[in-house]
Amino acid sequence: MAMGSFNGTGSQMPTAEINMTPLVDVMLVLLIIFMITAPLMTHSVKVDLPRTASTPTPDQPMTLQVSITADNRIFIGEDAVAATMLEPRFRDAVSLDPNVELHLKADRDSRYESVAETMSAARRAGLGKIGFVTQPATAHP
Repeated sequence: MAMGSFNGTGSQMPTAEINMTPLVDVMLVLLIIFMITAPLMTHSVKVDLPRTASTPTPDQPMTLQVSITADNRIFIGEDAVAATMLEPRFRDAVSLDPNVELHLKADRDSRYESVAETMSAARRAGLGKIGFVTQPATAHP
């Protein structure tokens, strides 16, 4: 650092020095960034995979199509099912495929109670994915 005297008789020339603190700060930040990113760039393992002509099969879960009509009858696919038999049928489906999905189609005039009981039976049986099937709205001119 340049030092000078308070009396005007000093003949020293002021010296220019570089402030090293910002330079050290920038270098430390760059070092930390390099230390964090360097292991990520070299973390892959080279494997020579065999070549085949087959195509991968998509892993699609089984779906249950459940319909509730306006008169509150319940269908699984095309089969009419009593409300008391829903949970055992859902349990059978879960035992075949744990990722089974329930697609629920309920008529607009069906009772909410029927829909709620069907959803409760599905949850008790272990079905975790329940989707509601609707029709897209038509545009009115």
